[in-house]
Order: sequence, then C-alpha cells, then structure tokens
Amino acid sequence: MVEEAAPPYVRIVDDIKRRIADGELRAGDRVPSTRQLARDWDVALATAAKALARLAQLGVVVAEPRVGTVVAGTPGRSPRRQHGDPDEAGRDASHGPPHGPPHGPPHGPPHGPAHDPARDSGRDRGRDPVRDSGRDAARDLTRDRVVRTAIEMADAEGLPALSMRGVASRLGVATMSLYRHVGSKDDLVELMIDQVLGDFPLPAEPPDGWRTRLEVAARAQWAAYRRHPWMARVTSLARPLPSPSLLKHTEWALAAIDGHGLDPETMMHVHILMYTYVQGIAAHFESEVRARATTGLTDDEWMRAQDDQLTAIVTSGPYPTFVDVVARMGGDFDFDFDRLFEFGLRSLLDGLAGIIEKD
Repeated sequence: MVEEAAPPYVRIVDDIKRRIADGELRAGDRVPSTRQLARDWDVALATAAKALARLAQLGVVVAEPRVGTVVAGTPGRSPRRQHGDPDEAGRDASHGPPHGPPHGPPHGPPHGPAHDPARDSGRDRGRDPVRDSGRDAARDLTRDRVVRTAIEMADAEGLPALSMRGVASRLGVATMSLYRHVGSKDDLVELMIDQVLGDFPLPAEPPDGWRTRLEVAARAQWAAYRRHPWMARVTSLARPLPSPSLLKHTEWALAAIDGHGLDPETMMHVHILMYTYVQGIAAHFESEVRARATTGLTDDEWMRAQDDQLTAIVTSGPYPTFVDVVARMGGDFDFDFDRLFEFGLRSLLDGLAGIIEKD
C-alpha cells in the first residue's frame, strides 16, 4: 500500500499498475493521457507527464505511433517487468504490484502463462509483440516527430527534465534510435528552438517604419515564450545558439534600424536591448510556471499566504510611499505578464526613438 507521504506521481504510477493487475487495463489498452491524468488527480501537467515517463521506463506502457500511450505486453496479459527493478516506493518490482494478488508470479496466472494459439503457430512462433511494436515505432521515427515530442515534454515537464532517454521512452523506441535523427541533446534543443520560432513566423513582407518592425518581432518572440516558457532558459545572451531562426530575428532587427545613421555598435546594442527585454519578462514568466507546478499555488494564492508577514513588515518600517500607492490601488495590485510586457515594450520603443530619430 502506498504511503500518504509518497509524491503524487508515485501514486499515479501505482494506481495505473494496480488497474493493470486488476484487469481494468489490459495489454494494448490506451492509458489516460497527460492532460486526463492531470485533471483526474488534480496535479500539474508536469507531474502527470513524469508519471507516464516513469511507467514507460519500467516497461509498463509504450508509445504507439498514431495511437498514443498503451499498456505494454501481449494482449490479454500483464506487461513484462524487469527482474529486480525497484519501483517508486522503494519496493522490488519483482515482488509484483503493491495492490496485486499475494500469491503467484507477477507475469501470469499461478499455474503458468495463458495459452495463446497465435504464439504457438508456426507462423508467429518466436515473435515478441512488445519488441515488434518498438521496431515499428523506430521505422516510423522522423526528425520532426522527435523534435515535436521533445517540445511537448519540455512544455509539460520543463527543460531540466528533458533527456534523450525520456524522449525515446515517450516514442517507444530505443534511445540509440534518436541519434539517427539528432546528434545530441544540445542539437535537439537547437532544433526545438527553430521549430518553436518557426511556429511564430515573422511576416514575409516587413511593415513600414523601424518602430513597427521592432514591435512585430518583439510580439512574435513574446508569443513563442508565452507558449513555450522553457525557451527562456536556453536563449543565452552572451552565448547565443547557432540557430537559423534566431538569426532571422537578428537580421530583422538590424535591417529595421539600418539607414538611420547609427554606428554598428549602437545597432547591435539596440537589437540586444530589445531581445533581452522580451527574454527578461519571459524568464520571470517561466519561473512563475515552474513555481505553480511545484507548489500547486497560483501567484494570487501565494501572495494571500504571505499577507500577514508582508503586513507586519510594511507597518513596521518607513515605507510611506509604498503604503500610499497600495492604498490608492484599493489594496490590490492585479499583476499581469501581458500588460507588463505591453507597458515595457511601449516605454522601451519611446526611449529608443530618441536614439534612432535623433536627427
């Protein structure tokens, strides 16, 4: 029995294994999706995704192309498990699921495996459906599928949780199969960036005016960060990625301010300033996404939990202006990342006008 102190993803894993052991889920059946598990268990998407990834690592589920995540193993039988593979609660997986029957081995009925005519026929003798499924998945594998799957995992779990092994498990293939399509995890991340920015393209024909051009690029970047917060951890200012999509944004920004009499260094500074403004807001947005997934609290809920402590600090110190501003807002500041982004973008462009249009 799982202890109450077990992490949520462990309880999800054990519940899926119990349902398989009880026959509620059989080999080949689809298991609940990440979003469905998140709704059913009232957990973050990252928690649900971690549970599915762990089940895949244990060989309990596999990803079927064009189908989804299904219970592994021969239809009608429990999935195979590796001897001695410890599960999340510290038990030895060879002892069977925590809620399974107390007698008999975990790989079939107590008196031996069920009769399967297909496996006994000469035509199918020696076939392993799990292995064959993995081979089919490897044959269907493409670079686009690898990249799209990695993006989905990073969206759900965050970039630190992304690994080549995890992507392979989600796709139902051997880890080495990925290296026929991407050279390394770093290469994969670069491809992910290119794909994401490609989903938020710059216009084929640039609009008139430097200000409008910079504004269009900034909004495209913000939309990409908003949809894929993990990007804020990757696009370093001092160590830029060799990404064609990122270079397109650099070219766009420099072309927008070219011909205004700026020296090359100033042009680069203008571009970098615009880029880091968007990334800076996005980095705080990504931190909020991670905090919400970790704590389960929204920013408003977290602030309410700090009310007493903040009130004690404010009332005990010389902060008259802060107290006055908060009071004039009715005691409630409605923080919104999109409104902050728009305010900052407008202010930044107003400031740059004094440099770009100085003549």
